Amino acid sequence: MSLALKQVFNKDRTFRPKRKFEPGTQRFELHKKAQASLNAGLDLKQAVQLPHGEGLHDWVAVHVVDFFNRINLIYGTISDSCTDQSCPVMSGGPKYEYRWQDDHKYKKPTAVPAPKYMSLLMDWIEVQINNEDIFPTNIGTPFPKNFMQVAKKILSRLFRVFVHVYIHHFDRVSQMGAEAHVNTCYKHFYYFVTEFNLTDHKELEPLKEMTSRMCH
Repeated sequence: MSLALKQVFNKDRTFRPKRKFEPGTQRFELHKKAQASLNAGLDLKQAVQLPHGEGLHDWVAVHVVDFFNRINLIYGTISDSCTDQSCPVMSGGPKYEYRWQDDHKYKKPTAVPAPKYMSLLMDWIEVQINNEDIFPTNIGTPFPKNFMQVAKKILSRLFRVFVHVYIHHFDRVSQMGAEAHVNTCYKHFYYFVTEFNLTDHKELEPLKEMTSRMCH
């Protein structure tokens, strides 16, 4: 990794502390397996496939946490240039605007500046992935019936971070020499969500042209 990239991805710039898997847990072993297949220089399309004998829910859970950590880092690198002034709405170009909604403070879709949206999003995801009832860490504890639904919602919303970064802040990414890293992370994410049908096609629309150049 180049020095510039090391500075980009140093831990002081992380948008949130990383969620870690506990060594010795099944989830940790799967996480290591996922990392190993990536590091082996495997084709990303192959790397996302469910390993033989593993449970789909476990595989999805590990990736949701990994993508959360990585996308956090990516947003952290450009967060100084994403301000309420530069990005008064959370958008992906003129055609796409994302409004925030949750079950607590924001009962209706609400327009907020991009940094506020990112902060609400990361907080919201953190609550989900730290909730043992949704993301159980003990072997033998079953996943809830709505697990895939929750995972889909998290991944769809994380995709919006890519949309905003690529459309509004890619010059900053390039300036920092982080283009290859961000592109690899995007491809990995895209192949994963399409392999398991975890994101609606209409969510993927804003980056459709770029994706067809990059991922096919």
